[in-house]
Amino acid sequence: MYKINEIFETIQGEASYTGVPSIFLRLQGCPVGCAWCDTKQTWDVNPTYLVSLDKTVEKKADSEWWAEATSEQILTLFKQREYQAKHVVITGGEPCMFDLVPLCELLHEAGYSTQIETSGTFEIKVPEQTWVTVSPKINMRGGYEVLTSAMQRANEIKHPVAMQKHVEELEDLFEKTGVTPKLVYLQPISQKAKATKLAIDTCMKKNWRLSVQVHKYIGIN
Repeated sequence: MYKINEIFETIQGEASYTGVPSIFLRLQGCPVGCAWCDTKQTWDVNPTYLVSLDKTVEKKADSEWWAEATSEQILTLFKQREYQAKHVVITGGEPCMFDLVPLCELLHEAGYSTQIETSGTFEIKVPEQTWVTVSPKINMRGGYEVLTSAMQRANEIKHPVAMQKHVEELEDLFEKTGVTPKLVYLQPISQKAKATKLAIDTCMKKNWRLSVQVHKYIGIN
């Protein structure tokens, strides 16, 4: 059973899949404790807020409501809602708190592609064809370390930055894990001008890429 905070269809606004119509499956639960997290409603799994699956679909506002569902129930809901997107982004919370192999395999059999977005602090359990976005959460208050295995599995790195310290932390992580991914995206935190300039300048210097959270600029989820 997967714990689900939210399901909705939109356009992916970040990193390699920017612009791709996608179904977002946001899972509940995360102990990592990122200070700038914009989905803090997904952190705790409080039984008080357990609801039916239909109440997690296309929420009008962020909430701590969550539901339990099997892989089959999730796929059935996609079909009932008549979603047109064929790309599924599994995010959170921290999706790698769950074994995602059964869900992803079922979605692949049904004609969907899959992507996960993870902090890299839990073992990644997905099929080989699942696209893995690791947004490494370094020195967060939860005390979890980014795993070398997660960095090795990553198809892309997407790293939020607000100050030079965040760039240096990423460089240190690459050195510590011995992993230098081919695709590295820097994402300015909160789209602030100073953070954006830092990201642009660093990307130019290191031949990395810029991710600007397109969905926030155009006003969609």
